[in-house]
Amino acid sequence: MSKTRELLIDVARRLFAKEGIENTTMNDIAKASNKGRRTLYTYFKNKQDIYMAVIESELNLLADNLRSVERLNMAADDKLVRYIFMRMDAIKETVFRNGTLRAEFFRDIWEVERVRKTFDNQEIEILKSILNQGVKEDLFSIPNVEIGALTLHYALRGLDVPYIRGVFTELGITRYTLREYILDLVFNGIKK
Repeated sequence: MSKTRELLIDVARRLFAKEGIENTTMNDIAKASNKGRRTLYTYFKNKQDIYMAVIESELNLLADNLRSVERLNMAADDKLVRYIFMRMDAIKETVFRNGTLRAEFFRDIWEVERVRKTFDNQEIEILKSILNQGVKEDLFSIPNVEIGALTLHYALRGLDVPYIRGVFTELGITRYTLREYILDLVFNGIKK
């Protein structure tokens, strides 16, 4: 990616976070980046296009962070625990760091979903890697790692919005309690 494009995305992200997408114009982005409108339109067709590039950039950063957990030299069960909680905190931090972008994220969830497909595929591959490692280490008993990774991925995605919105906190569930409950569910299941 070119340095100019990266700069435009970063400037747009900061402006969207501070002023909101509706209140930010293409001219604002060009001006704040010290680039002309022509340069901005060379890289992006419109504001929606740059907004999607911002979301994609944030998801790429998140995927890089999650890959760092995959590369850790530790047992797969510990790695999976670290992965789950790093993921939840990183997604929450990404949404909150982007200020008013948060409301746009929830309002445009279907558009975000379209951009998110690449991230989802990357996450599933990371989870497969960790689960395969656990099977090799004889820590996990998973008949089909692919289905296990998909199931875990979608279960974690289902926690994203309630975790970001603070639903668990509102119910008096601490981060530690939630962590223990998720770990118990993932590692021990619900069957007696």
